[in-house]
Amino acid sequence: MQEEYKILFIGDIVGRAGRCITDKFLSENKDKYDFIIANAENASHGFGLTKKNHDELLEYGINCLTSGNHIWDKKDILQYIDESTALIRPYNYHKSAQGVGYRVFNNRLIVINLLGKTFMPPINCPFDAIEYLMNELKSNYNIDEMIVLVDFHAEATAEKQCFAKYSSTLGVNCVIGTHTHVQTSDETIIDNKLAYITDAGFCGSKNSVIGMEYEASFKRLLTSINERFEVETSSPYVLNACEISFKGSIPTDIKRINFEYTPEEGGCENEN
Repeated sequence: MQEEYKILFIGDIVGRAGRCITDKFLSENKDKYDFIIANAENASHGFGLTKKNHDELLEYGINCLTSGNHIWDKKDILQYIDESTALIRPYNYHKSAQGVGYRVFNNRLIVINLLGKTFMPPINCPFDAIEYLMNELKSNYNIDEMIVLVDFHAEATAEKQCFAKYSSTLGVNCVIGTHTHVQTSDETIIDNKLAYITDAGFCGSKNSVIGMEYEASFKRLLTSINERFEVETSSPYVLNACEISFKGSIPTDIKRINFEYTPEEGGCENEN
């Protein structure tokens, strides 16, 4: 009988508050999981990922860092992305982009990152990209005995749902939506072969607007004039994540996680 394999997927980590609660949750729970993935494109003061924060997140026990359209916001990414053995940028950027769009871990798990098209920057079609990549992977790996998981970083719910259904016909075993920073309650297993949720949610201040301060968010929506966003740092903090269980490559369960934490005074609130 095949042993259970349990993956933790942590929603978009936003700034220091998101890193703080991720550290807290993993310090208490990381041993429950065989593999841990987190979306880290907003981990460094809300936009991008510095080398310092990249290394910090790996020290928490995270095995793979996915990303999205903000991955290039901190320019030092270009200095280390090719050296990282954990970080993934969206596969459907142009082939000249630095970094890689998927990684294979222990000949057991393939993690892919893709961007959606709707309300997102111009990008190669994710539907074409996943079809092409799955054909390539099938020629190089015995993927029937591996788990294929996609972080689909996209805005539109309909696009995410269609992408998941299409991916289930190609041999993908799990599609986790990211980008909106709001956890959805539609976790399911499609056709008994693909675990899915429209959005895993985020990690950051519970008092925020998707991780950012309320005032700037409100003024931007009210006036349509760009405001400089600042990460909300006040506690309590919330962590949104998903726990996905597999027997072999077949998903048997997907559960949402919501963890709340209030650090001691002076703990995390004054750091970037």
